[in-house]
Amino acid sequence: MTAAPGTRQFRVGLLGHGIGPSLTPAMHVREAERLGLPYEYEILDLIDEPDVDLGAQLTRLEKAGFDATNVTHPFKQDVLQHVDEASDEVRRIGAANLVLLSGGRRVAHNTDYAGFRAGLEEFLGDRPRGTVLQVGAGGAGLATACALLDLGFDEVVVHDRSEAATQRLVDRFADGTGRIRSSEGDLDGRLAQAEGVVHVTPVGMREHPGVALDVSLLAADAWLAEVVYRPLETELVRQARARGLATLDGGAMAVGQAVESIRLITGLEPDAARMHEHFDHLVAGGDAG
Repeated sequence: MTAAPGTRQFRVGLLGHGIGPSLTPAMHVREAERLGLPYEYEILDLIDEPDVDLGAQLTRLEKAGFDATNVTHPFKQDVLQHVDEASDEVRRIGAANLVLLSGGRRVAHNTDYAGFRAGLEEFLGDRPRGTVLQVGAGGAGLATACALLDLGFDEVVVHDRSEAATQRLVDRFADGTGRIRSSEGDLDGRLAQAEGVVHVTPVGMREHPGVALDVSLLAADAWLAEVVYRPLETELVRQARARGLATLDGGAMAVGQAVESIRLITGLEPDAARMHEHFDHLVAGGDAG
């Protein structure tokens, strides 16, 4: 464990909609305590403010002495209009989930990419990387699609209820090889052809109940990866497991992005295995901190 001076105080926020149940604050605080850091993490739920001025929100956090804020649905793309700098990952992906607030400058980062990629790569093992279907083309979907391409899938098919959002994502990562393409609205047909599915929409969250796709259309040896983690076993994951499909729940991405966020915020090296333990304890109903 990297030793940390106890005099450095960190104050971090989380901006988003319907984020009251998030475990990210508790994960950060628990790991910061183990690193010897005084650390405050505040949830800033803006669900009751339909016309949010993100620039004003960031200014308010700066004036209040915040060191950083995580950013989640639905602000991961819009926040880029209100930052001074962006990391290489953000420039490539077009979305951010962390803004560092230091020295009067706002620097955007994307830790969703690293968190999702690490978890999926471990889950996949030596499974074939042919055709994968991604359902969802929002801010998190930009990061996961980028990771799928970098993991070497032959074909990444993207589906979203908004065909315009789908096309924007496909256009962003198109490189002339045809490896990424739109489902052209045919979700059911693409499910039958996919070796695996990555679900990246809010559907299934406690605040957005439901199921975004029909797992009965997947092949018997298909796999499914989820990014929603509250609840950890979404209805989609439950149905996939009932069919005997291999599944990756949203915990892997939740922990992975938190590990990378703490590294960027504090400059210290968090213990990833220990943070998985924090997460498991919190999900099991431990003190959320």
